[in-house]
Amino acid sequence: MTDGRSWEGNWKVRLYERVRERGYDSLTAFAEARPAVPLYLLAEELGKDDIAAVQVLSGLLAEAEHRKQVTRFVRDVLVRMLSQSLPDGWPTVLDHANRFKVAKAMGRWFAYTPETHKERADRAGDALLATPPPPGWLPRGPDDELLLTLLPDEEV
Repeated sequence: MTDGRSWEGNWKVRLYERVRERGYDSLTAFAEARPAVPLYLLAEELGKDDIAAVQVLSGLLAEAEHRKQVTRFVRDVLVRMLSQSLPDGWPTVLDHANRFKVAKAMGRWFAYTPETHKERADRAGDALLATPPPPGWLPRGPDDELLLTLLPDEEV
């Protein structure tokens, strides 16, 4: 968590300078080298005091839009949200505590999903809850077989 310094100056320039300092030519390449790592940890790695997770999210979305890979971005964000909220994978039983963890991950994911993909994300989330994955399931990246079934790479 930053103290507000993340918004001082040109944060986009700072973000991409940090990415290049680490040997990557894009924020996407940096993130892909860290599959399933929550956004806040990516931000901390790039600048604990002056890079915010929402800035990383914004940069990843901009790059995905440019590459016409927004659906992949949406899957990637879901993976990162699940990893953060369900580090041991999908729960065996959806009791009150586990239902809250799943809802938290799904709610943040939906909030971070661009408007163009909200309807598809809503259907994918409903399908995931209606037919839960096996206990312990935790996708390691956006190309997870189940996620590709729920959100195939057709751009809208």
